[in-house]
Amino acid sequence: MWELVRAGGWVMIPILLCSLGAVAIVAERLWSLRRTRIVPPELLPQVQQWITNHQLTDEALIRLRRHSPLGKVLAAGLASRHLDRAAVKESIEDAGRHEVHELERYLNTLGTIASISPLLGLLGTVFGMIRMFAALTSAGVGNPADLAHGIAEALITTAAGLIVAIPALAMHRYLRGRVAEIVVEMEVATITLINTLYGAQMPTGPAPVRRRAPKAAPAVAS
Repeated sequence: MWELVRAGGWVMIPILLCSLGAVAIVAERLWSLRRTRIVPPELLPQVQQWITNHQLTDEALIRLRRHSPLGKVLAAGLASRHLDRAAVKESIEDAGRHEVHELERYLNTLGTIASISPLLGLLGTVFGMIRMFAALTSAGVGNPADLAHGIAEALITTAAGLIVAIPALAMHRYLRGRVAEIVVEMEVATITLINTLYGAQMPTGPAPVRRRAPKAAPAVAS
């Protein structure tokens, strides 16, 4: 393995750094984006029970805020529960934007790694071809070792760049999708909270049916 790295030239150094960075980001995000950590299924029923039993206290809000990212969003809305529905919704949206930013941490870096790794491999290919043509210019075809070294550098760096880029791109798309699913679950939870606080505004009966006024009878000439 080390011989392949050496044969690839100095371009292999940034490619290896990109691979280490991608592995670290993927491992950290897979651990951080667990649903049980971000949107615990038992949290919303517990908050609804607090609201129903009038057990919301400042201490309960502090515990809720420290519980999970969903707890922070719900606590932001509950802290403004004495205001109207629009103010509570705005507080939840502000807290939600901050939490979404935290959920997407490092994903842009992972996407950048997936984008530049093939370019680094292409750069190594160019340097390998330059080395090969330089060997042809100086020694002709009489020194196949220099030609082979240039070809090896070109092929190894290209392969290494793709080996790093393909999994990084796949994991970037997967993690983006996981964040989107979690955000939808958080939105559903916040809508449920608002409806619990203020009640869902649903019609209580069937909509009235408008009837046409009867047409006037035509006048009969006398």
